[in-house]
Amino acid sequence: MRWTQTLIPTLKETPAEAEIISHQLLLRAGVVRKLTGGLYSFLPLGLRSLRKVEKIIREEMDRAGALEVQMPALQPPEIWQQTGRYETAADVLYKVRDRAKKEWVLGPTHEEVITSLVAGEINSYRQLPKNFYQVGVKFRDEIRPRFGLMRAKEFIMKDAYSFDTTDEGAMASYRRMYDAYTRIFTRCGLKTFAVEADTGVIGGNYSHEFMVPAETGENDVAYVESGNYAANIEKASSRGPLTPVGRSSTGGAPEKFATPGVVTIEALAAAPYGVPADRQIKTLVYLVNGKLTLCLVRGDDQANEAKLAGCFGTTVFRAATPEEIVGTLGARPGSLGAVQMPATAAGIQVIADEALRGAAGMTTGANEDGFHLRHVDIERDIRVTRWADLRTVKVGELSVSTGEPIQIRRAIEVGHVFKLGTKYSEKLNAMFLTEDGQRHPAVMGCYGIGVTRTLQAVIEQSHDKDGIRWPMSVAPYQVLITPLGAAGSETMKAAEALYAELTRRGIEVLLDDRDDRPGVKFKDADLIGIPLRVGIGEKSLAKGELEVKPRGGALEPVPVARAADRVAEIVAQEMTRLNG
Repeated sequence: MRWTQTLIPTLKETPAEAEIISHQLLLRAGVVRKLTGGLYSFLPLGLRSLRKVEKIIREEMDRAGALEVQMPALQPPEIWQQTGRYETAADVLYKVRDRAKKEWVLGPTHEEVITSLVAGEINSYRQLPKNFYQVGVKFRDEIRPRFGLMRAKEFIMKDAYSFDTTDEGAMASYRRMYDAYTRIFTRCGLKTFAVEADTGVIGGNYSHEFMVPAETGENDVAYVESGNYAANIEKASSRGPLTPVGRSSTGGAPEKFATPGVVTIEALAAAPYGVPADRQIKTLVYLVNGKLTLCLVRGDDQANEAKLAGCFGTTVFRAATPEEIVGTLGARPGSLGAVQMPATAAGIQVIADEALRGAAGMTTGANEDGFHLRHVDIERDIRVTRWADLRTVKVGELSVSTGEPIQIRRAIEVGHVFKLGTKYSEKLNAMFLTEDGQRHPAVMGCYGIGVTRTLQAVIEQSHDKDGIRWPMSVAPYQVLITPLGAAGSETMKAAEALYAELTRRGIEVLLDDRDDRPGVKFKDADLIGIPLRVGIGEKSLAKGELEVKPRGGALEPVPVARAADRVAEIVAQEMTRLNG
């Protein structure tokens, strides 16, 4: 392709809307253009790279035995109602109405659709296992789309769904997809690591996320240096706080004391009260399925909402309002506790974090504004309905599995694999007959890759101060020829000859045939990040040479007669390295 015949609208200045480097480079290098918040158009360079990511994904899905299908983006709400996700996923669903006022859902994912399809087409164990995948557009009503393609309202996703007759078979399908994902991201030039993950609104009982380390990532990941444990912060657990709560002297029965105006952990820890945060019980109140629920954590801990959702059995919950709380507990936030609850609070569930188990000598709210209780023994004074891991782990705490100190770093999620079990197959009647004639629900797994997000993650991980550094496997072009001369010059003639020969060999070449200054061409070359550049100037050509330069690497003079062979050799070596 010739530069003058395509569209590469590079920008000198960084758009104000772009907060992170990959978003900045997407715009500056002419990869995408924003239509409005969360919606982007792919320009020619971006679309070429996107299609390459999709090609790698398809090759590895096919290699793993998955079958490609294409499902509708427009979905009937009834199937979402059958699985319960019409309510639990309501915050991300786009709902539209047709001319007959009938409601439809724009698919954010396709578990309901594929399970309905299988329910109608597969009825015998002889037809299983099966794994179906597609690459297509998804829609999610992001409350705050940001970071370009990282969090968009419309995006491209590869989603796959496996159906097996047994749990063991489902785990084998899970492992095949896990291994396929590892190969996909390696071939895309991404350094990723897999972490244990919360299953969230999709459900299931086993899952891993594939993460790209990045300071600008939206996920916190807990890990240990040996690499033997890694988990999303939403899932991560530890052996507990570095300063466990012991059974210090209780001082007898709970004692009420005045704390006028004290409504925060910090205020109670300060003079004149001096109650350390780790000796306080923080009382959080949530509205779950229309009922108030109390959650107790240490004062120096933060409740983890993903873990709360697991305890509640739903993602549809919220913090109760002061008005809702006062009417039941008799006090406002900051003075709440689970020790002396009024009769109006009868039947309220109390879920306590495991780090509080056995704690005594604690302080908590008295359910009376301006008062707290001290000398609280949680097992003696509080009727805990359920104990659970509710807290967010902290740096330095010890891993449950390895005993090593936990570290935390930021990362970008690019893929997620789930073992779903029979959640969807039972509700949507995806049943099969066993060899002895028994009906059983198919055991499912689902597997997603954010295709557009993966493309941006490549840029986030592969760039320098001058621009993008595309891996050869997903670069829009493999080679950029940069002649430093006008049309008809010797340099341009040499460029045309090399362009024709490389194209004949099947190498993807972009020829910068613009009549522009060398400085402009070189800056644009670095910005758009083509992996291999061939410079052709009058001085080098006079010596019978061309200049071959990998993006970010050293310049190599190459005789004109050997230029095509040398370029082909470098391209082949790099593609072999990425493809393993």
